[in-house]
Amino acid sequence: MKQTIITISREFGSGGHVIGEKIAEKMNIPFYDKDIIQEIADKTGFSEDFVKEQSEYAPSKNMFAYAFVGRDHTGSSLSDQVYAAQTQVIQEISKKGSCVIIGRCADYILKDRPDTYHIFVYGNEAEKISRTQQLFNLPEKEALAMNRGMDKKRRLHYEYYTDRKWGDPKNHCMCLNTSVLGIDRCVQYIIELIQSNM
Repeated sequence: MKQTIITISREFGSGGHVIGEKIAEKMNIPFYDKDIIQEIADKTGFSEDFVKEQSEYAPSKNMFAYAFVGRDHTGSSLSDQVYAAQTQVIQEISKKGSCVIIGRCADYILKDRPDTYHIFVYGNEAEKISRTQQLFNLPEKEALAMNRGMDKKRRLHYEYYTDRKWGDPKNHCMCLNTSVLGIDRCVQYIIELIQSNM
């Protein structure tokens, strides 16, 4: 089987992580999500908690926050250093063989690789709230605030480092609504897409 890399960008609460896990299991290939955090921490010397927050989320829900972060003599912020290490880690992972990579601007970092499928997963608000409530044991109002807050910080981070619009269909070969299709059908469609190009 030729090398195949699947990147999955997703709205918070849409089930993108689960979809990625199921694809990796069915295709018998490595799955990367939180493991990337450890590798970035090893490269930078930053704590895993710091990397977890910096590798996918903006420092606040406002793009102007990037203008006020501390920078070293080269003009590089801690967030910039995490992103540089993240880019290196994802590029190294992609050279090892077929895999699934969740989030962390992987669709942009690997945009020039012809063997890569970029997927965006989203959902309707009610279903995303319900999933977040179940995962984090939250009341509806808090789940809604969490979903919206996390998505906003993801979008700002992505758009700051890639200069592209987060979730733009032009940047993905497939965009899937889990509220309409369900998790298993999304997995099926992604695998069928990959198999049709083998």
